[in-house]
Amino acid sequence: MSEWQSLLRERSVATLDALAERFGPDVIDTEALRGAFDGFQMRLTPAVLDQIKAVGDPMWTQYVPTVAEMEVVDGVVDSLGEDADSPVPNLTHRYPDRALFLVSPVCASYCRFCTRRRKVGDPEKIPLNQYDSAFAYLRAHGEIRDVILSGGDPMMLSDRRLEYIFQTLRAIPHIEIIRIGSRITSHLPERITPEFCAMVQRYHPVFMNTHFNHPDELTPAAVAALDRLSMAGVPLGCQTVLLKGVNDDPAIMMELMHRLLKARVRPYYIYMCDPVAGGEHFRTTIQKGLEIIQALRGWTSGLAVPHLVIDAPGGGGKVPLLPEYVESITDEEVVFRNYEGKRFVYKQPGVAGAVAH
Repeated sequence: MSEWQSLLRERSVATLDALAERFGPDVIDTEALRGAFDGFQMRLTPAVLDQIKAVGDPMWTQYVPTVAEMEVVDGVVDSLGEDADSPVPNLTHRYPDRALFLVSPVCASYCRFCTRRRKVGDPEKIPLNQYDSAFAYLRAHGEIRDVILSGGDPMMLSDRRLEYIFQTLRAIPHIEIIRIGSRITSHLPERITPEFCAMVQRYHPVFMNTHFNHPDELTPAAVAALDRLSMAGVPLGCQTVLLKGVNDDPAIMMELMHRLLKARVRPYYIYMCDPVAGGEHFRTTIQKGLEIIQALRGWTSGLAVPHLVIDAPGGGGKVPLLPEYVESITDEEVVFRNYEGKRFVYKQPGVAGAVAH
């Protein structure tokens, strides 16, 4: 057993009783929370526990079960309609040239807002023995050039299993890009071993989209893990989820984006929280998301401004959202406002000049 696997097994908190022992039974009411725990199991790695500074803080909020998870109003179990676009087990083919390949049923820690909580944590829902039909589908569909490995967390697999997946995908001529969607750099940075970094370089281009929601998650250990990936030639992006009580504040989001760039991670998406059953209490308004983008665009480097997107409920795919900068468009001119709210007129081709008003 590797060092990171031993750490995960020996030091992770995975029961309500263990959490109550750590934080006190007055804070963790095991009986009241039993339904939430049974609906979606809990696991907190040492790294996550270390990030919790106080009960109810942003780290606590992301990982500790709450009775609000049992108050389902209009949340949907499969909020993104992934199962309807799954032609074979473990594979979702929604977009023309790319496919999502679920390769792991587990994560190092479980985020309470998880959009795939109907599957994650249950090995029978993402069976590791059903890769063959997914590989066969990928071989048969020459339009697929980009495969995203997800789960669960692909980095919970052993290097040997991951290398088998990389080798098999690289043997399919039309697959150009391999991506890994992982939160391991925040949850278990020890997983990014020199052995993995040496192995992954044989299968480039391999990208990784990380997942950080708050600046405090970029600990020295996490930044060191990101550095190891960068040195191994893995381009890094970040997919952040907008969460009430965690990062729904322009100043927090600005700091997160700046710290990501310092760690050589390109902010990629801010997702509006999916309307998943059990995670409704994390949702914010679209207006809040647009407010955050307005606080970033123009006020900081364009490198630090991700796309704000809704993953359309029911399987519509990602839809970008932008603040309203354009006031009007005619054949003669476009009237718009910049990030400061100043009004400008841009003349269409054949008419000179852009004039500020």
